[in-house]
Amino acid sequence: MTSSDAPHPTPQPPPLKGRGRGPRVALPLTQSGKRWACLLLACMVTLFALDQIFPPPLSRVRDISPVVLDHNGEWLMAFTTRQGTWRLEARLDEIDPEFQRRLIAIEDERFWFHPGFDPIALTRASVSYVRAGRVTQGGSTITMQLARLLEPRPRTISSKLIEIIRAMQIERRWSKREILAAYLTMAPYGGNLEGVRAASRAYFQRDPQWLDDAEMALLIALPQAPEARRPDRHPEAARASRDRVLDMFVRMGAINQRRADEGRQIAIQQRAPFPYSAPHAAEALVAAHPSEGVIRSSLDATLQRDLEALARRRIASLERDTQIAILAVQVDDRAVHARIGGAGRDRAGGYIDMTRAIRSPGSALKPFLYAIAFDEGIAAPETLVRDAPRRFGGYLPENFDRRFHGDVSLEDALRHSLNLPAVATLERIGAGRFHASLTRAGADIRLPRRADAEPGLALALGGVGMTLEDLVQLYAALGDGGRARPLVTDDIGTFALTRRFVRPETAERVLEILATSPHPAGRIPAHVAQGAPQVAFKTGTSYGFRDAWAVGVSNGYAIGVWVGRPDGAPRPGATGREAALPILFEAFDLLGVTQAPAHQPQQQERGAAPALVRFEGNEREGLSILFPPANAEVLVLDYGAEGRGLSLSARGGRGPLTWYAEGERVAGEPTSGRAIWRPRAPGFYDVTVVDADGERAQVRVRIRDRG
Repeated sequence: MTSSDAPHPTPQPPPLKGRGRGPRVALPLTQSGKRWACLLLACMVTLFALDQIFPPPLSRVRDISPVVLDHNGEWLMAFTTRQGTWRLEARLDEIDPEFQRRLIAIEDERFWFHPGFDPIALTRASVSYVRAGRVTQGGSTITMQLARLLEPRPRTISSKLIEIIRAMQIERRWSKREILAAYLTMAPYGGNLEGVRAASRAYFQRDPQWLDDAEMALLIALPQAPEARRPDRHPEAARASRDRVLDMFVRMGAINQRRADEGRQIAIQQRAPFPYSAPHAAEALVAAHPSEGVIRSSLDATLQRDLEALARRRIASLERDTQIAILAVQVDDRAVHARIGGAGRDRAGGYIDMTRAIRSPGSALKPFLYAIAFDEGIAAPETLVRDAPRRFGGYLPENFDRRFHGDVSLEDALRHSLNLPAVATLERIGAGRFHASLTRAGADIRLPRRADAEPGLALALGGVGMTLEDLVQLYAALGDGGRARPLVTDDIGTFALTRRFVRPETAERVLEILATSPHPAGRIPAHVAQGAPQVAFKTGTSYGFRDAWAVGVSNGYAIGVWVGRPDGAPRPGATGREAALPILFEAFDLLGVTQAPAHQPQQQERGAAPALVRFEGNEREGLSILFPPANAEVLVLDYGAEGRGLSLSARGGRGPLTWYAEGERVAGEPTSGRAIWRPRAPGFYDVTVVDADGERAQVRVRIRDRG
């Protein structure tokens, strides 16, 4: 191709001048412009990276004091933070709106508009500092103050620059309302008080939902110099700073001079302690809800305080190492309205929640034993059973008072808490079956710690471990027509499975029997005393007098009382009837009578079915001697009238029984009714027992000493 054949470029028209609509031409960046653009981009990337790598420690705002409320929202107890400060979460909807407006007007009037720092306020503060040679007014915004609270630093210019950067970081992450709430949560108010709620609680004994002018002024003035103006240490300084803020309110037009003068007349209040109630329940709730600042419980603050006072009053007359636990449950919804884990933390074991401690319930399980027997047709309340010495395999139980009463009905056996009829009933039901029924009703029954541990007949007399909480849950089931449900301490509508424990008529009959049990000394029965609650109650005393129990149902409540030593040591003579029952009745008296008694004894005659007339059948068991066994050798260390003697026992026959040793009558003890034989000397003896019908039983035994 020749040069003449080469294509010639198409000529372009010259660019139009003026405001023509011709094509725009992008001017190329100069080398200097490219460098500045790259530098700007690098700076932006660097700032973004630094913002992500070094974020503000906003999580510190979440380190707050948990507060436990009752079911009406009344304060029960709060806890300090890990640093030992009272820092209560500030919720703007629960803080006086007028207080918020006045605070922002004084501390940061352009709070809602600036990006974290206020150039106008900083300039004004700088000019004032140059003119006066000292700080006369602050330039920090609320966001900058929050940054300083999150990361305390010395008051220097470099610290101020860091606060500005941190404030912008905070503004990028949080809304203005979140920032204001965080500031009101962390603002210092002197000592270990942080946040407006803690200060309002300490100085006004209420939350800052409605504040008067003087209260607002004090709460605005304190964070500016919290230690120098502490009302509990420097009341005059606190008053002066409050009055200056009242003057500022007047200049702002928030109040008139008359209201400011009235505010100045109000005395500065001293710091009051925070409410302290239901510590064991509150600690358990906080442990169950570690991330919540405010926890609403099912407790009733008034009843809780009343029963705490009752426990303190009763414990004053007991030994120093003794504690009292009380649990009150509303039957209809199983809400725990009062939980007293101990009578005081100044006593031994005071930090242990004895409502959840595993102890032996003694005879307190007997009502459920009879309830199951009635419910399943094994027996009826009128069924007769022999209350006489009897061996159940290798188990030889005795009544608590060591007396025997012959033929008794099961309802009388329950009223008087007789042991042998209870064991006979359990033998008919089966220990495993009874244990399974209690477990199904929600009770956690603890068997002895043995590899081969299985429920035994000792279960009838409380030979297992369980808590006061489990026991009250079972009694609440009786009060709710035999329906078993878990107890509720959180004020949250969680679903709880309801199980049928026994039929409603069975539960009602058992409560009727318990309501007619012998009342404690000095207590007038409810059917005689006007206005007294009708209480269906049962007591229990564990082996060795280690635990004293009393549990009752009345007036829509189930209440349980435990008295004992937290270390499980015996308290000789301290029975459930003597130690716990008076406290139970006083607890029900505190509730008052708000409705007609739900379980009045019915007057109509009832009778057992013919097959249920007697447990043992119509044939009476033959008379036989249980102790001493025939042809046995018995070691005796002391002889004669001053000796301890041997307790003689028999089964079968018809009482009363008469005992003879070598033809001489053995006298019974007047207090217990037992026959105590005191041999005169070692040798062989014939021991004879004769019942009321003349039936005889005889054994020959050898009495020997150490030689």
